[in-house]
Amino acid sequence: MALIVQKFGGTSVGSVERIQAVADKICKFKAEGHDVVVVVSAMSGETNRLIALANEIQQEPDPREMDVLVSTGEQVTIALLCMALKQRGQDARSYTGSQVKILTDEVHTKARIQSIDDGNIRADLAQGRVVVVAGFQGVDAEGNITTLGRGGSDTSAVAVAAALKADECQIYTDVDGVYTTDPRICDAARRLDKITFEEMLEMASQGSKVLQIRSVEFAGKYKVPLRVLSSFVDGPGTLISLEENSSMENPIVSGIAFNRDEAKVSVFNVPDQPGVASKILGAVAEANIEVDVIVQNTAHDDSNDFSFTIHRNDLKKTLSVLESIKNEIGFSGIETDDKIVKVSLVGVGMRSHAGVAAKMFDALASDGINIQMITTSEIKITVIIEEKYLELAVRGIHSAFELDQEIEEETL
Repeated sequence: MALIVQKFGGTSVGSVERIQAVADKICKFKAEGHDVVVVVSAMSGETNRLIALANEIQQEPDPREMDVLVSTGEQVTIALLCMALKQRGQDARSYTGSQVKILTDEVHTKARIQSIDDGNIRADLAQGRVVVVAGFQGVDAEGNITTLGRGGSDTSAVAVAAALKADECQIYTDVDGVYTTDPRICDAARRLDKITFEEMLEMASQGSKVLQIRSVEFAGKYKVPLRVLSSFVDGPGTLISLEENSSMENPIVSGIAFNRDEAKVSVFNVPDQPGVASKILGAVAEANIEVDVIVQNTAHDDSNDFSFTIHRNDLKKTLSVLESIKNEIGFSGIETDDKIVKVSLVGVGMRSHAGVAAKMFDALASDGINIQMITTSEIKITVIIEEKYLELAVRGIHSAFELDQEIEEETL
């Protein structure tokens, strides 16, 4: 018997029929003798509907009242799921974030979890109940409802699993696991049986939308085994854990992530002086704009060309910031490009293998794809290329590293 925390997202509970199917799935786990805690999102489209209502009332909705509003979506789901379970003869009890209590800081719409009181949940489990918890929400020290930001139900589930020291946290989505890359881009993409927290964190941060970044960070910190599964198709899914693949044929890389939402900003003839880069990026940061890839090229005339990438939605704001400091810093001009994408190769095997970057660059060169920017970490290589080459690049790199090939589990 195991203690399992299961999380079902908006598409998994998007209708009464799907909620009924989720109830059937939960009852199967209970019949096998497991203790089950379920964390759910609002029904698909409900959060967007509530946000739209708020925007009709107030151009910039009050954050506290916004949390009160959007948290109601999950409250509907927990009640309906408990009703479905009881209809099947399985006792269940629903909890909002405040009823648990999931204590957060006081930052409305982007709160962070500080602690979880697991007393009520454990008491219900001891009575044989299924506990159904509203994801995405908590309560601050003053008793105000808070929410964790979009996608926060994943984080709720991992946090509950950590508090309970669950044997596994299962994230049910509309895909049946983590793939070597997006199957919609590359037909040869293969589902991974296992992946490390480090790799999943890099994949998520570089554009993979399977899991929310914060949930992976949380799981890694508290050593909560994660498994990504499909709500609609039975299968083993993908296990995300601390353990690296022990196979003799351990793959060098695990997958390819990409992000279409990038824009590049280049600042020309920046004075080659200490602190200039800090002034530029500091001004951008003060405008609450996140910078991703950064490259600086030193010229021969005591000046630099400075390039960085941002989210496309922040391009206009970034230009405004740079124009406001142009005279102070003394650079000559600004150039932007919103037709770029970021492609990243990820794998813990890079630590012990040389020539990975060269192989990746050769694959791009053979397809006539020019690299505009490069950044690396211990287990990741990221390039910025023209957007029109995205699919060609992903397929070429995927083939070059034979990511479509199954790895035999021969262990020492």
